[in-house]
Amino acid sequence: MDADYRSSLVRRIAAVHSLYYDACDTMTLEHVNTVTHPTTLPIAFSLVHQVLLEDASVVFVGGPPPQFNDDWAHDIGLAIASDGKAKSVEEMMHQRVGDLEALKSFQRLVFDATENFVASIEPSSFGEIVVHAPYGATLANTFSARVGGEAGITRSDAVECWIYQHALRHMGEIEHARSLVGLQGMTS
Repeated sequence: MDADYRSSLVRRIAAVHSLYYDACDTMTLEHVNTVTHPTTLPIAFSLVHQVLLEDASVVFVGGPPPQFNDDWAHDIGLAIASDGKAKSVEEMMHQRVGDLEALKSFQRLVFDATENFVASIEPSSFGEIVVHAPYGATLANTFSARVGGEAGITRSDAVECWIYQHALRHMGEIEHARSLVGLQGMTS
């Protein structure tokens, strides 16, 4: 992989991050915290889950340490100070954000750190294995494990799956949930 791939990856990650910025800028706290159906997670879940997992994942591909801590959880006013990955849907139905501006500030901090890190990756290191097969129980059933297969998850696979594609998948949830609270989607 070369510098052109890295540049493309940075551009794609910045583009998906811009969708999150636009989504947050066009919603109120009420939109973010509304549960539209007894089995539907609030937008707060998808927003918090995505940014916390991105924050926690980038370190595993050589990036900066996570930014999230108890102070951020307090400032954002999280009902549940967790990315929700190890919790049930029933538990995460109660995720709420108390301060949307604080969430947006945290999001900006994480997204800037991610974009700066990806822009600094030595292109020749994209093929390095960052997680060897066989995978542990928490990783074995993930999309990245399917991508990595028996060869292991490369730095490129990890960035593509854990940051870019993960953000895209959750933006789909956010777009659907936005329609349920009377807002438009983010893309056409």
